[in-house]
Amino acid sequence: MLILSRKVNEVIRLDNDIVVKVLSLSENQVKLGIDAPEAVSILRGEVYEKVKAKTLEAALKSKEEIVPEISKLTVNKLKK
Repeated sequence: MLILSRKVNEVIRLDNDIVVKVLSLSENQVKLGIDAPEAVSILRGEVYEKVKAKTLEAALKSKEEIVPEISKLTVNKLKK
């Protein structure tokens, strides 16, 4: 993990197109501004963890629904 110190209005650049700027500091809070392309997903850590858990849950549930027992599969043949 890289640890950096920044003052208000100083920035950190990630790659060529992501900028993180320190907007304000208080006793127990840091406000950051993030400038990134629309394609970059930006989530708070706790939101990311909830989304990840729900996505995994949905994937497991859909896998159960999509994959039937092999004995229940049928083959459809095209008529010529």
